[in-house]
Amino acid sequence: MDTSIAFSLGPVTIRWYGIIVAAAFAVGSYLAYHETKRLKLNQDELLNLLIIIIPSSIIGARLYYVAMRWDFYGQNPSYILQTWMGGLAVHGGIIGAVLAILIYCRIRKYSFLAWTDILAPSLAIGQAIGRWGNYFNQEAYGYETSLPWAMLIDGAYRHPTFLYESLWNLLVFTLLFVLSRRRHRAGAIFAFYLIAYSTGRFFIETLRTDSLMIGPWRAAMVVSVLSALAGVIILFFNRLQALPQEVFSPLGKQAASRQLRRAEQRKAQKKQEKTAK
Repeated sequence: MDTSIAFSLGPVTIRWYGIIVAAAFAVGSYLAYHETKRLKLNQDELLNLLIIIIPSSIIGARLYYVAMRWDFYGQNPSYILQTWMGGLAVHGGIIGAVLAILIYCRIRKYSFLAWTDILAPSLAIGQAIGRWGNYFNQEAYGYETSLPWAMLIDGAYRHPTFLYESLWNLLVFTLLFVLSRRRHRAGAIFAFYLIAYSTGRFFIETLRTDSLMIGPWRAAMVVSVLSALAGVIILFFNRLQALPQEVFSPLGKQAASRQLRRAEQRKAQKKQEKTAK
């Protein structure tokens, strides 16, 4: 029995991997929406971001995976677009999403770090959900073990490393959610995400049997070290600098002024319409 298939509608096959990834994006987007609402921000800006983040993260995740497995995909290019079979690397997805946020914020003159603070908890919970797609595809598992929580995967009882990472991401989400309710400088939540997620991923990766490789090193461990270091650097410079008040807002100073002007214009327009009546 193929555990990757959820159901079929005639010639159309719906796979659990796609359902779970879609659910991960939906839950993450829902949480980000409520966070922008709590901060009294314009939800349209979040929707604009999500429109470019979601495809960018999927493309980044696939390109990263394909590049790391080019020995296979170079010989079988027809498989490159078959993402429903798995093969989305989390680190590639993060890189794609971060680049999309950076470009958007540069164009709109928003605070990049502040927006990553808003989206980091959503990313963590999305990863916690998305990892279950690996279970249905029977991938991202570890070595054989006799531990009581071992799962029967690929004909043997193994470390359920996808479960380890899912639970770790749930803990990371809880940490970020609590920190986001406290006063912080822009970038702090994102920095803690980089450090916390990377720490867990580094150690979980040592148990996996299907790691992507960069020469003799496991790619995820290399990227985890670099990501955690980036998080430490962000926190270090945040502590050094006396950051201005507007850095606590998800909008840069110019963008915040623009939003204020728009709000005043809408208010004036409504007043004129009321007077006309």
